[in-house]
Amino acid sequence: MDTLRKLGLEAYRLRLLRGLDDLLLSYGWTRLAGVDEAGRGCLAGPVVAAAVVLDGDHALPGVDDSKMLRAGDREILSRHLQETAVCWSIGTASPTEIDRLNILEATRLAMGRALDGLSPQPDCAVVDAVRLTASSYPCLSLVRGDVVSYSVACASILAKVERDRLMAELDRIYPHYGFARHKGYAAVEHRRALADFGPTPEHRLTFRSVVPQVVGATH
Repeated sequence: MDTLRKLGLEAYRLRLLRGLDDLLLSYGWTRLAGVDEAGRGCLAGPVVAAAVVLDGDHALPGVDDSKMLRAGDREILSRHLQETAVCWSIGTASPTEIDRLNILEATRLAMGRALDGLSPQPDCAVVDAVRLTASSYPCLSLVRGDVVSYSVACASILAKVERDRLMAELDRIYPHYGFARHKGYAAVEHRRALADFGPTPEHRLTFRSVVPQVVGATH
């Protein structure tokens, strides 16, 4: 009985999470893309965006805002999403682009690249927090979109898993910084490594926590 209750609660949660997506689909859009990013607040590494168009008839148990999931669960869900989605795409913006544009514009760039990589192209998109205006189809920007849209939650999982993978690769190149553990965020270990070894080419030099003396630093 306890198992049935859990299944029922999960089905209800997923129905609520899919509510916005289902409403948009009921208005005639047939290819709804969810878009989210990972790594916006980090000191190192790229900002990574994911865009995904899903089969509107099915919901994958366990999908949630990526920050609410354990790493292993995210990886399993990411594989299932890649196998079952109509299409999905990853877009990135490098630390150099972040320094040149600022983090908000670099996030827009990564999201745009993710959307451009979808085939077939969507006819509507729901985007977590960031306003996108350069598309030929409507893009709805929602604060905490990964909490109120199933498609955005799925995109958040894809983006987080891909970024974690990239940071693990950087950890092998720069083993003194602990990238595989903190993923480039401002952990104590990371700040100590910056103090001892200075920034790498993968650090965002306009962020105060990386190079405090840079004029106009953004974070």
